[in-house]
Amino acid sequence: MAPEGAMIPEDKIREFVTRIREAAGPNLVSVILYGSAASGEFHPKYSNLNLFCVLRETSFALLQELAPVAKWWNGQKQPSPLFMSRNELERASDVFAIELLDMQRYHRVLLGTDVLQDLKIPMHLHRVQVEYELREKLILLRQQALLVSESKRDLWALLLHSVSSFTTLFRHALITLGHEAPTDRRQTVQALAKRVGFDPAPLQQVLDVREHKADPAKIEIQDLFARYLAAVEQATTAVDEVLDSDTSGPA
Repeated sequence: MAPEGAMIPEDKIREFVTRIREAAGPNLVSVILYGSAASGEFHPKYSNLNLFCVLRETSFALLQELAPVAKWWNGQKQPSPLFMSRNELERASDVFAIELLDMQRYHRVLLGTDVLQDLKIPMHLHRVQVEYELREKLILLRQQALLVSESKRDLWALLLHSVSSFTTLFRHALITLGHEAPTDRRQTVQALAKRVGFDPAPLQQVLDVREHKADPAKIEIQDLFARYLAAVEQATTAVDEVLDSDTSGPA
């Protein structure tokens, strides 16, 4: 098993850049790689190649010219690239504070201008989004658990995919609480547990399985899921309470 951060398919990335440059021509401002492939936490089994393309114009006619590239990329089993104009990007930082802050901190410019470097992120709106998304992801976790509770395989799939979202949100909770936020998922879980008080062990155990450091066959999945759900609930409530009691926060 290769460590996270390894085995990034650079050939696919280069091929995308070549195709999108030829298709978009002068309408293309920049192509940026973001997410786990840029932060050093790429996992060959669970991670995607996330691409952000900034265009001068985003009319339907101009987007149609990029359709063959998007379809080819989809055929590589990768999520569709994000397409935005430069002006749209600057105006979107208030509603996509978490996403753009992550992209700003962890990205690699593949072509063109670094449009993220000097982007202004309103941190008072970032903290609102952190609260909202923690609560939303917790509710979704409960909903999905009801549908798969009788299947060990599906419960494992739910845990292994949701842990990435929760550790990302935990890192942003640390940021909005004014703490240094590590990139490493384990350190993030440990740091937030120390700050607001919850049991980090279930999330660490899921990360062990995700990284092939533990055998899922030797773990009682129903018990682990119960402890995982309880830990996420405790963390979400604690972050909510701390943020509500501290209205100052980072500027």
